[in-house]
Formats: sequence, C-alpha cells, structure tokens
Amino acid sequence: MEYIKASKLIHKMSGGEGWFGATHNMNIYKGCNQGCIYCDSRSSCYQIKEFDRVKVKQDAPLKIESELKNKRTKCVISMGGMSDPYNHLEEDVGYTRKALQSILKYDHGVSIITKNIRITRDLDILKEINQNNPVSIGITITTGDNRLQSRIERNISSTNDRFKAIATMREYGLFAGILMMPLLPFINDSIENITSIVEQAHQANAKYIYPSFGVTLRDNQRLYFFEKIGPELTKKYIDTFGESYVCDSPNQKELKKHFITLCEKYGILYKMKDIVEGTKNHVKKQQLTFDL
Repeated sequence: MEYIKASKLIHKMSGGEGWFGATHNMNIYKGCNQGCIYCDSRSSCYQIKEFDRVKVKQDAPLKIESELKNKRTKCVISMGGMSDPYNHLEEDVGYTRKALQSILKYDHGVSIITKNIRITRDLDILKEINQNNPVSIGITITTGDNRLQSRIERNISSTNDRFKAIATMREYGLFAGILMMPLLPFINDSIENITSIVEQAHQANAKYIYPSFGVTLRDNQRLYFFEKIGPELTKKYIDTFGESYVCDSPNQKELKKHFITLCEKYGILYKMKDIVEGTKNHVKKQQLTFDL
C-alpha cells in the first residue's frame, strides 16, 4: 500500500452543477487496478503514473473532515469520477466509509459512481444521508453478458452481482441506477446487449440508465485499448475512426432509438436533467416517509 500527499481533497465543479447534481468532486484514491480496457483515466493528460497501481491519499479522512467542517453551503460531492472509491484497498483502509460519515455529519449530499458491490457495505450511512440530502448511486454496467464483461472489465464484480447490488440498494430506498457506458463499437454496441441491460435493470428496479453510445480514445489509452482488442479489431477501429477522440457506434441512431423505447416502456429515467430532478424529489419522499 502506497500513500501519496494531497493538499486538498474536495474541489468545486467548474461551471456549477455537474453530472447527477454534483457540485464538488473528491477522489480519495489515485489509479485503478480493475483492468477495464476502455478507461479514459489512463490517458496521459491526467498524469497518473503506474495507473494500474492504486495509491491512497495520505490523511484523507482528516482532510475531508476539516474541509467539510468549513463549508458554508450544502454540497453534493461526487466520488468515483477518476478512481473507484470501492477498490480493493478500501477493504483495509475504509477511507470511503469515513468520508461518508463526514458527509453525513456535516449535512451534505453525495453522488457515487462505482463498478464494485463493496458499496453495499455502506448502505446504512447512505440511507441516513438520504434522509436530508441527495444520494445518487450509479453502477457502471456495459454488458449484460458475464463472459464478455470478464474480458473487458477483468478485476471487478460480475454483471450479475452488480444488478443484485442495485436491487439491494433500491430495497433500502436509495436512488440507484446504471451508467451504461461505454458501448464499444463492434464489441458490445448491439440491440441484444442494450435489451439485456435495460430488461435486467427493470428487474432490479433501477431508477435510471444514463447511456453513452461509443467510446473515447486518446494517446496512451488508445494504444492500451488496441493492445487488448487485438489486430483485427484494431484495424477496424482505425479504418472507421482514424485518430478521432470520440468513436461513436456506427449504429448509434438505431441503438439510441431502441434504448429510449425500452426505457419509456419500463419507466426508467435516461436524461440527465430528469435524473437530477428525480434525485432531488427522492429526498422529499424520503423525508415524508421518515416523518410518518
């Protein structure tokens, strides 16, 4: 376990409110060992050396406590934008749980993005936070096929286990949904895959699915991705997208139309503005339940 110094943990979002209504972001860990072949955080612009080795920010709980104590207005703090807050080191150091305890103590909200079912350990704290403040939990799911998932996301909770975690969080009354991203062209960008994800999301009672119908590739992340998918698919990417940063699925329009049709059939939110509004309204419903 390697500790690194960090002068500040909580940063204000530029441009105001971000994804899922977050106003600030926080990353307790640096790097990620989950082995997702498509991760943009591996790009050189983020300056993370030895990306696959997770490092812990020293004294993170004390700094988070101090920073939150001095906040004069309520925040919604995003966790998981760059490094999964529930990586394997969290079992030993417990910094994410300590951060949530401080968020609860100082009356703020939280938005969490993760691929790991370890989040279910903290359902007790998340439910308490949600009595007065927004809690949005987004579990990334890119494929409904466990075999494919194990090839593109190699060191992480299975697709099946993630759906079970969503169902559990919904039973706890939490606003939980799915980030369906990325859909990799020629790999998991199919009608069948989208149908599988949306139908399993419905069965798990997911509140939302936020999609992306493509993948982003730049510099060393592009090289890493091509190494993992092999020469045949690499050639197909180069022939189709060249050096483009954004690689949208050639079937994007068809996929999006099918996705929206299914979401509306099952009453699943998919637009960010509706998800943010739903998160805020969920707090009011929780307060009414609590008061009763």
